[in-house]
Amino acid sequence: MITEVELPGVVEPDGLRLRTREVPDLKPGQALVRMEATGVSFAEQQMRRGKYYDQPPFPFVPGYDFVGVIESSGDSGLKVGQRVAALSKTGGWADRIVAEAADLVPVPDGLTAQDVEAVIVNGVTARRMLDFAKVGRGDTVVVLGANGGVGSLLVRLARHLGARVVGVVSQRHMAYVRDLGAIAIDRTGDVAAEIRELAPDGVKAVFDHVGGPGIKRSWAMLGRGGALVSYGTAATRDQAGNAKLPVLALIGRLLAWKALPNGRTATFFNIWAGRKRNPAQLKADLEAVFNQLAAGVITARIAQVFPLSQISAAMTYAESGTAAGKVVVIP
Repeated sequence: MITEVELPGVVEPDGLRLRTREVPDLKPGQALVRMEATGVSFAEQQMRRGKYYDQPPFPFVPGYDFVGVIESSGDSGLKVGQRVAALSKTGGWADRIVAEAADLVPVPDGLTAQDVEAVIVNGVTARRMLDFAKVGRGDTVVVLGANGGVGSLLVRLARHLGARVVGVVSQRHMAYVRDLGAIAIDRTGDVAAEIRELAPDGVKAVFDHVGGPGIKRSWAMLGRGGALVSYGTAATRDQAGNAKLPVLALIGRLLAWKALPNGRTATFFNIWAGRKRNPAQLKADLEAVFNQLAAGVITARIAQVFPLSQISAAMTYAESGTAAGKVVVIP
């Protein structure tokens, strides 16, 4: 049997419900994975509200990524007992997952499932965005929400590349962000003025998960040759109305700015667009992230661990604004 979490529609966290079904027969190229760890990301929070840009129709099983062990390999060529991980977008919130073998990436020995889960989507996202912005030694970059899952890995990876990082966070997270090696700025202060003092000619990159009206401030921070990378719409998370409109408006604004002949660029990062274009690159990125985790270049920050049976509590905690790091879910 498979036990999984169903998202039946636009509901509060306590509207998530467990359901069971028989394990289906594997199709060619599929494997059955026994889940060891999955997690709650901003994507699932938006899906619960019906606001994730390209989520499937209700009802469905959320779960953006997962780590697990091959339980049945079919004709996939994978070995039973092998630990693997994948970006799934949906379907990860289950104790067993039928997955396409082509999407599964082996996990190096010596890494825990929970640590790997904490860096899958966050690590790939951070790597891709830093690459787009061409961040390198001596650059100054700004990371909004530098205490979060993606933000903290952006800090670590940018520092590894030799950049100076400014993390914009609430006061309670400033000490942690300093420990990561960033300059911490209180998000409630005059952020633009403090950035100008640090980088009078503007910064190389701004990584913005907030969107909304504040995106103008992020664009204004850039120097010539700088890049604004937007990767979320947290500012409009609870906004009523059409789920797609805030994202479309944001993308339109970024495209308009990108077209200006001022030496700056802007983009909205969508990990799935890259996956469709080049799945081999995604697998290479995952392998690189796991190797960096094993080498200590990045570290997993886990806010709290919940069993699958307490998924409603996990979602509530993830949405509370107090979680520092990844909310991990185990069977």
